[in-house]
Amino acid sequence: MSSKNIYVTQPFLPPLTEFVTYLEKIWANKILTNNGPLHQELEAALRDFLGVDHIALFNNGTIALIAALQALEITGEVITTPYSFVATVNSQIWNHLQPVFADIDPVTMNLSAASVEAAITARTTAILPVHCYGTACDVDGIAEVARRHGLKVIYDAAHAFGVQHGDRSLLQYGDLSVLSFHATKVFNTFEGGAIVCHDAATKQRIDNLKNFGFVDETTVVESGINGKMSEVNAAMGLLQLRYVEGALSRRREIALFYNEALAGIDGITVVEGNRSVHSNNAYYPILVEDHYPLSRDALYEKLKADNIFGRRYFYPLISEMPMYRNLPSAAPGNLPVAHQVARKILCLPIYPALEAADLQRIVSIIAH
Repeated sequence: MSSKNIYVTQPFLPPLTEFVTYLEKIWANKILTNNGPLHQELEAALRDFLGVDHIALFNNGTIALIAALQALEITGEVITTPYSFVATVNSQIWNHLQPVFADIDPVTMNLSAASVEAAITARTTAILPVHCYGTACDVDGIAEVARRHGLKVIYDAAHAFGVQHGDRSLLQYGDLSVLSFHATKVFNTFEGGAIVCHDAATKQRIDNLKNFGFVDETTVVESGINGKMSEVNAAMGLLQLRYVEGALSRRREIALFYNEALAGIDGITVVEGNRSVHSNNAYYPILVEDHYPLSRDALYEKLKADNIFGRRYFYPLISEMPMYRNLPSAAPGNLPVAHQVARKILCLPIYPALEAADLQRIVSIIAH
C-alpha cells in the first residue's frame, strides 16, 4: 500500500516567495481589507479573464449566495436542485425563502428545465440552478421558463470558473452568477467567492450589501453583512491567476487520460461532461453502475484503503438531509433521477500535481 495520500482535489499553491512579495506589499501600504488596492486589482483582472461586465468579490461563496438573493429581493419559493453542496439551499433558508426541489437531467446532472416548469406555483419568484461539475445548465431552456413566468435566475456557478458556453462566458447567463474560490476550487483565494452581474447599479447594491450597507464613511442605506474579501485573500487570487491557465491545461490532460483509460471498464460510466471541450475539469465524476462487481460505496472504500480519497459528490442529496427531508418537494418520488445518480456517483482525484504513476494506480484499482 502506498503511503501517499491522493485526494479528489487539492489546492494549487504557487511559489511561496511570490506570495511573500504580495504580503510585503500589503504590509507596506497598511491596508488589510475593505476594498484595498489588491482587492480592486483582482476584481479588474477577473473581469477581464472571465469576460464579464461586473464582478464583486466576497469572503466566501456561501455569503455571496446569501447576498445574491438579497440583492434581487427574492421572496417566497425558489426552485432549486437537490443535487448540490448544501450551501445552495442553506443560503435560501438564511433569506427566509422556501426551497422547492426539482429533478435533474440524467446526462448533465443539472436542473431539468421541464422539471422546473412543473414545480412552479403562484409563490415562485426565482430559480437557483447549479452548473454541476462546471457543466453548463440548459441555460436557454431555463431562461425561456423564467421569461414565461416572470422569474429571476441566480446561478450557483461555484464549479464554473472559466467555463465558456458557445462564444461567451457561462457566467453571463441568468440575472446573477455566484462563484466560489474555496481552496479546493480550480481558482482559489484560500477562502473566497464572487457575484457576477450585468450592470453598474446592481454591482453597487451588491457592494453595499457586503459592507454592512455602507455607501460612504457615515451613510448606511440597508441591512448589509460583512462579506468583504481581505487583501491577503486577494493577493492569493492575483497569484493564482498568473498560473491558472497552466493548471486548467493539466486538469484537461488528466481528464483525457481518465476518459481513455476508463472507457473499456464494464460497469463504469464516464460522465459526458468530462468529455466536453468547454469543461474546466473541476471534478472528474464517474457513475458506478449496478453491474460493476462492487457497489459504489465498496469501490470508494477500496480506493480509500490504498490512500486514494475520492468523494461521493453529491451524496446524500440535500433533500435527504434532516432539515429538508420533510419538504413536500423532497419526496423521493419527485426526484427519481437525482436519487439514481446520487447512489452511483464517485468523483476521482483530479488536480495539477497528480502524477502519472498515481493515475495509473487509480485506474488499475478500478479495473480490478
